[in-house]
Amino acid sequence: MIKILIADDHAIVREGLKQIVAEESDMKVTGEAANASELFELLDNGRWEIVVLDINMPGKSGLEALKEMKVSYPETPVLILSMFSEDQYGLRAIKAGASGYLKKVSAPTELVLAIRKIVSGGKYINQSLAEKLADNVYVNYNKALHQNLSDREYQIMCFISSGKSAEKIAEELTISIHTVYSYRNRILEKMNLKSNVELTQYAIQNKLIEI
Repeated sequence: MIKILIADDHAIVREGLKQIVAEESDMKVTGEAANASELFELLDNGRWEIVVLDINMPGKSGLEALKEMKVSYPETPVLILSMFSEDQYGLRAIKAGASGYLKKVSAPTELVLAIRKIVSGGKYINQSLAEKLADNVYVNYNKALHQNLSDREYQIMCFISSGKSAEKIAEELTISIHTVYSYRNRILEKMNLKSNVELTQYAIQNKLIEI
């Protein structure tokens, strides 16, 4: 039996994933977490063949949790399942140690295929992300301005570029508005930009947000 641990802050998403997995006779969701703290509490007290992890969770982000997992539980593979496109987070997730990356709009059959491949020791990367990984071999991807940002800074940059207010970002990440503004100023400084408008233009030009 393939035991699956799901970490996603939306109960409706977890329930949908459980229904998909329930159609497979050799798979079962045996653990659920709504945030990184619950995820690590479960990992400390159990064993799973795979963790299906969301990127955008309150408090510690999925990418931060992934990096911590690769240190504390390196033998447990992680499939990132996110609302964000491969352009936004795919490369970062794979570089951080994820064994696969899927968008939440993917077909249920693709999710099952990804889980099976990863549990068998492989990696699940779709064509779009594979092309980006290939490009990364020939191009110094780290030269891009946004690659100078930490995972949290990058997450907030994407939120700002998508038009989310500081209040909404603070609510989603369970941080203060003051902290959001501090991140914004640091992001602009690191990227040598002057305003949210310039930040949004950069994100669009580099296909970091969907329009």
